Amino acid sequence: MDAVMESLQGLGAFALYFSISLVALVVFKFLYTLVTPHDEWALVKEQKNTAAALGLGGAVLGFSIALAGAASNAVDLIDFGVWAIVALIAQVVAFALVRFIYMPKIVTRIENDEVSAGIVLAGISIAIGILNAACMTY
Repeated sequence: MDAVMESLQGLGAFALYFSISLVALVVFKFLYTLVTPHDEWALVKEQKNTAAALGLGGAVLGFSIALAGAASNAVDLIDFGVWAIVALIAQVVAFALVRFIYMPKIVTRIENDEVSAGIVLAGISIAIGILNAACMTY
């Protein structure tokens, strides 16, 4: 019983970091859909656009991976917040790289529900999240 109680001593910190992470995810989804020229959420909800769902899902997953890296390496909540912002910026930069360099017609292709474009965007977003999380191990 003492081992269980000892383990639960970290429950408060877990709840705090987890709550902040959930808020960060919501903020990320909101900001990410603001900076992209198409409304992924509307495309997914109203048009059942698979490409948009893949792209948005990959971006959220990539951000979550980086956010997990920030949470596990943060020395305090301020440090966590700073690296969460870095993770958010990295995901937006990933979209910009795809849009302006790698696949300039990505927006049109997503709007046209070209699944291959959604897969590429998701894959790059997840890759950036993994790299971001790995680089946060300082």
